[in-house]
Amino acid sequence: MSSLPLRQAAPADRRSAAAPALALYEQVKEFITRKIQDGSWPAGHRLPSEHELVAQFGISRMTANRALRDLVEQGRVVRQAGVGSFVAEGKSQSTLLQIANIQSDIRARGHDYRYQLLSAERIAVSPDVAAWLDLRSGESVFHSLCLHHEDGLPVQLEDRYVNPRAVPDFLNQDLAAMPPSEYLVRYVPFDQIEHLVDAVLPSGEQAERLAMPTTEPCLLLTRRTWTRGVPVTVVRCLHPASRYRLGSRFRADGNPTSS
Repeated sequence: MSSLPLRQAAPADRRSAAAPALALYEQVKEFITRKIQDGSWPAGHRLPSEHELVAQFGISRMTANRALRDLVEQGRVVRQAGVGSFVAEGKSQSTLLQIANIQSDIRARGHDYRYQLLSAERIAVSPDVAAWLDLRSGESVFHSLCLHHEDGLPVQLEDRYVNPRAVPDFLNQDLAAMPPSEYLVRYVPFDQIEHLVDAVLPSGEQAERLAMPTTEPCLLLTRRTWTRGVPVTVVRCLHPASRYRLGSRFRADGNPTSS
């Protein structure tokens, strides 16, 4: 591996006119980050070891360790004890401005998608769901629970309630073959969407389904849709924060950009 000298501080009489030199560990981080960002080191690529960084840059072992440790904390690098450091996989991302098809998003990244219907039933509505769907206490509501996987790893637990007045045939569909979100987007028109995002800790049951510890935070996306003022569905999508992120890109007029 060729040596790349670290940048030297400017002489005293030039420092006022030049940007201050980066600390040595920051320079190592910048070098590694640039390799990741320009695609030279893709996800899964093994990084130089601390020993190799010491030899390459002429720095101390402590400096090399700090650079790698900071990159791990930023989510750019993962370290495996006794094996080495590797470029981390980028987190999955979904849009906030429209109803995303998680299956299409995952497959567009070249990853494997698997869907699992855990339950679909008609149940008595709880007070909070009744308020969300403008139903009376004691009425029934359709409820489905689904799990979405990316490359074999669960990335979304979908907990959905559907208004029987708006979608009376919901449970007559083959929801094991077509996810509820896909069916609703295809066949039930909507003209309003509301999105709320919260940071939460999962319950024991949720953590078990998502194969994660209960101490790890999650992103909770709550979505409601309406058609002609009638609530159609409310869904709570729970994502392990370490595996998923939510974001949007839009024009100044407020409309999302085309992908």
